[in-house]
Amino acid sequence: DAEQRAADTFCEAHKDYSKVKDAFDEDGVIDNAAAIDETITDAAKGWTLARMPAVDRALLRIGTWEIVYNDGVPAAVAIDEAVELAKEFSTDDSGAFVHGVLGRVARGGDTAAEKVH
Repeated sequence: DAEQRAADTFCEAHKDYSKVKDAFDEDGVIDNAAAIDETITDAAKGWTLARMPAVDRALLRIGTWEIVYNDGVPAAVAIDEAVELAKEFSTDDSGAFVHGVLGRVARGGDTAAEKVH
């Protein structure tokens, strides 16, 4: 499906595939899907996950995991990578949308970041 293709593209875009693969392994995006989706929904301000393009949704899930659960990736790097991929593989407005949502995730609020830390 579209989300899996986006995830595969994200993995291919990174030089060190093993780091991206970690996002999907134990304690990764899949294991934390409910909390990640809640964080995205809180940060998306009026957007439901179903309303988002599949590529954006996949990038937001990976980016949120990197920001909230992976101390090895600075938030700015996670945001920049997701934005660049959104610009390349999604809609004309996706780069700005992904940037805004992940920026709010990184700043915190009532999100999974507070629940985890």
